[in-house]
Amino acid sequence: MEYRYHPNGVCSQELIFNIENDVVTDLKVIGGCSGNLQGIAKLVKGLKVDEVIERLKGIKCGFKPTSCPDQISIALEEYKKKVS
Repeated sequence: MEYRYHPNGVCSQELIFNIENDVVTDLKVIGGCSGNLQGIAKLVKGLKVDEVIERLKGIKCGFKPTSCPDQISIALEEYKKKVS
């Protein structure tokens, strides 16, 4: 299933997930710090949604209250609400 999310308060503009059987099979990030976000996308590939949320939730970017990884966790929490 493809799930799209528009993050808030960060440089990235859109997160595009593919999720099958509660596992992130792919993540594309539009905008943001390309190299870092490509790395994060590869690291979360194959992980269960809850594991990604647990690992990335609460990460901050400098003095911002959130970050792209934190927004990934927020997006996946929203996804869980929509599919439950």
